[in-house]
Amino acid sequence: MSAHLDDVSEMEIMDDTISPKRRNVQGKWIMSRQKNMIVNLYKELKLKNPNMPYKELMNSISQTLGVGYNSVCNIISEYKTTGTVKSPNKKRCKKSMFDKIDDLDRNALRQKIHGFWMKKELPTIDKILVAVNSDPALPNFKRTTMYEMIKKLDFVFTKRKRCSVLTEREDLLVWRQNYLYDIRKYREEGRTVYFLDETWVNAGDCVDKLRVDKSIRSKHDAFNRGLTTGATNPTGKGQRLIVLHIGSHKGFLEGGLLCFVSKKNSADYHDEMNGDNFHNWFESIIPRLDPNSVIVLDNAPYHSVRTERIPTSSSKKEFILSWLRSKGVVIDRPMFKPQLLAKVKEIKGKYVSYVVDNMAKDAGHTVLRLPPYHCELNPIELAWAMVKKNVKQNNTTFKIDDVRVLLNTAIERVTSENWKNFIEHVKTEENKLTEVDKNMDEIIDSLEPCILTITGETSDSSDV
Repeated sequence: MSAHLDDVSEMEIMDDTISPKRRNVQGKWIMSRQKNMIVNLYKELKLKNPNMPYKELMNSISQTLGVGYNSVCNIISEYKTTGTVKSPNKKRCKKSMFDKIDDLDRNALRQKIHGFWMKKELPTIDKILVAVNSDPALPNFKRTTMYEMIKKLDFVFTKRKRCSVLTEREDLLVWRQNYLYDIRKYREEGRTVYFLDETWVNAGDCVDKLRVDKSIRSKHDAFNRGLTTGATNPTGKGQRLIVLHIGSHKGFLEGGLLCFVSKKNSADYHDEMNGDNFHNWFESIIPRLDPNSVIVLDNAPYHSVRTERIPTSSSKKEFILSWLRSKGVVIDRPMFKPQLLAKVKEIKGKYVSYVVDNMAKDAGHTVLRLPPYHCELNPIELAWAMVKKNVKQNNTTFKIDDVRVLLNTAIERVTSENWKNFIEHVKTEENKLTEVDKNMDEIIDSLEPCILTITGETSDSSDV
């Protein structure tokens, strides 16, 4: 009897020392075995208490098993819908090499290809691969990766003789040639050309290389000499400032800076901006510009918000029909969706317009868009490089407020003389691209088209 009482007392002591329930770690995967336990408990409670309210039932399961309330609701909903539960798909989308490199590297790849045309030499994958991998400023690529990169940069292969000639997509060539013609025409007219762009500055940005006194043997030795071992670099990038500005040969436009702290942990700083934010900033900038000026910008989505929605292949048939009728198109017989989209394609060119372009036009200005992947044609990129270098060299606290002060100071140090030099450099790049297009045009025109034999007849490949 005494031994039994001792066992009971030990159990009571153990009960008093039981640790609290462990809850499932937030964000941790809930596998199918755990889900089945939740479903079984749901069935048990439902069987014992059929009149228990749904929320109370879900809350009871959540408290008993230590799983979040919303997770329990989702799992029970999944079971009711499918009749079973399964483990989540833990496979994550792997980023391609194209997504890992930045716009500057993409532009450098394009310039490598252009370099062959400058030398009047036909570029091939093998030649490009050697040129890129021998450049220490660029990452090394495998041949298959390089091929994919070139395709994503909108280069295409045109069949000529026994080999394929690597050229750029025809519409991009036209875009670039029109841009170069327009920018030169506007300069000859004496119009002020403004260039705008966004960038970012991290609170943890600092120079990678510092001068080191090799005579110092240790931190204690440095302390005794009254020296310092230098500021400790942060382990992460910290907070980020998103920066938007505009400038011309006169320098950065006074009052044109937009700077705010990033709220997203995204690798792409473009995620922070949207059409509304950009349009509000742009509206405040327009009165500060010289009369009849030109505004050069890239093709970020928030720069190209359309004034009206135009049907695409993903649009509903009813919307396509109503849009066509609103434009005066008569649909006098039943049509399938592809037929309607063909009609949209015929007339949509008349109705494609952008909010930014209309805002500028109403104020007497002109918007000019850079061709894709041609950041070397925007002198503000050189200004940003100068600003960031200044911030990195003087960043010692790695605090976002201090970095903002450094950023404002660095922007003020970019003079109109600096901007004139940047623009002159861009003009040199424009001349190079004109030479590339000229050489490409002459060489491809001199090559005989590929001759294919089909059903015993000889035909030009362009007609096949």
